[in-house]
Amino acid sequence: MTGKTKIAAKTFLKKGKLFQSIKGMADILPIDQDYWRSFWQTAFKVSSRHGFYFIETPILEPASLFEASIGATTDIVEKQMYVFKTPGGDRVALRPEGTAGVMRSYLQHRLSYFSLPLKVFYLGPMFRHEKPQAGRYRQFHQLGFEIIGDNSAFYDAEIILASLDFFRALGLNDLILKINSLGCRVCRLAFRQELKNYFSAYKKELCPDCRRRLGRNPLRILDCQEPSCRTLKSGSPNILDYLCQNCNNHFKAVLELIEDNGIKYELDPHLVRGLDYYNRTVFEFVSSGLSFSLGGGGRYDYLAEIIGHRLVPAVGISLGLERIVEALKIKNISPIKRKRPLVFFAAISEEAKKKSLGLMEKLRAADIPVVEALGRNSLKSQMKAADKVKSSLVLILGQKEIFEGSIIIKDLRTGAQENILLDKLVEEIKKRLS
Repeated sequence: MTGKTKIAAKTFLKKGKLFQSIKGMADILPIDQDYWRSFWQTAFKVSSRHGFYFIETPILEPASLFEASIGATTDIVEKQMYVFKTPGGDRVALRPEGTAGVMRSYLQHRLSYFSLPLKVFYLGPMFRHEKPQAGRYRQFHQLGFEIIGDNSAFYDAEIILASLDFFRALGLNDLILKINSLGCRVCRLAFRQELKNYFSAYKKELCPDCRRRLGRNPLRILDCQEPSCRTLKSGSPNILDYLCQNCNNHFKAVLELIEDNGIKYELDPHLVRGLDYYNRTVFEFVSSGLSFSLGGGGRYDYLAEIIGHRLVPAVGISLGLERIVEALKIKNISPIKRKRPLVFFAAISEEAKKKSLGLMEKLRAADIPVVEALGRNSLKSQMKAADKVKSSLVLILGQKEIFEGSIIIKDLRTGAQENILLDKLVEEIKKRLS
């Protein structure tokens, strides 16, 4: 730390202030660790069952990737992206969503040779500058499932089933699927014109953003959350009346598959999702008692073409993990608990502390979780720490035990204790834990 930095730090602290996290950037605290461990464990288990491979794309991507794929008239591109230039002059963005990066990776690395269709999942942070609220932050995390390379309705249903599998494994069972079809670029043309005609009659009542969108992309008005626009869209044309035969058949096949699998759903003709790359099937999951959706997605057959390749059919979903944490808390559903440390190691002398590390590593190598508080000098304070972490067994090593080549085992459940030889430590601990 330089002299100037030290002075600046002292000046800041003299005012009685501490550094705070940036607005909308939330810490994940130890108290919530069981939720996040559950997400990782469940994501890998569910993905393995459904044949998905893990993929991770960079947090930074070319800004033009998202501007082209998500759409220039979306809230994400217009208001929410974090865009800046690197020292080298490249214009980049913190990723606001995961799908565009996955498709970029698919095309760049020719992943169709790996599997067709390619089934991948990701879990990581995304960034959008929007108003922070419960379950929604400017840095947030999404779990995404993507299937790339096949236009069959079977894979629309597969994405929905994998998502439900994840939710149910966490204990969220009262979900309803809201679903719609946006048609293809052929049948959507007539609908867009009808939508434009409808909203043009109410132009003065639209919010400023939607008045601008009216000429460029009237479908975005259906995604607006302003009260005046939400009221107007209730009487707008129904896209299901404009589907071509192919899109109608595809949507019918998706609905039959989800009905055959007992999935509760509601048709929502105004559901469009917030990204322009969607076509045909779009959907989201909602739950009773919640004012927000837990995730959504749909088919994006034109995305590869939009970013400069040939048409590659694909379908996917992203689930908001902070929102799922909020839902679990509201519904009083406990996450999968981490296995508590059952063994606590206490040492009385400096020599005992030095020997402790090797003994603890021996136990850990045998897959026995061990915790300690060797920074505390007295046995009493170490025993308080053992009680705090709810350990069932305490190992106590002192000068006398080192000389004898033994260690004390104290069972906190019964209060009983005995000396055992260090050579039989692992064997004896496993016997007691079993």
